[in-house]
Amino acid sequence: MCLLDAVLEWSAEAITCSATSHRDPANPLRGGEGLAAITGVEYAAQAAAAHGSLTGNFAGRGYLATLRGVVCSTERLDAEREDLTVRTTQVAAQGGRVLYDFRIDAGGRELLKGRLSVVVHE
Repeated sequence: MCLLDAVLEWSAEAITCSATSHRDPANPLRGGEGLAAITGVEYAAQAAAAHGSLTGNFAGRGYLATLRGVVCSTERLDAEREDLTVRTTQVAAQGGRVLYDFRIDAGGRELLKGRLSVVVHE
């Protein structure tokens, strides 16, 4: 399942991606009441995975290990008409763990933010 459409820009520290799949009625994360905002965590995790792949930080398989400080500023993502902008910024990397801050916006409005950690197994 790939929810992201494009990598807009990336560097050693961060990546910005775009997504339109939140508007797709066939989105695999969509429930009976729509696409809950918390599913944005999967968008952020996919952006982090893309960043790890592009930078070579994920030499093996990466697994989402923890979430912290997640704040949803909306109830649903599918109600957003604008494309999603998914940004992840690497905060730290040590001993097979990578820590990212993430933020998801649509039309310049923050929808979701938080921090996630990834454990990499070679």
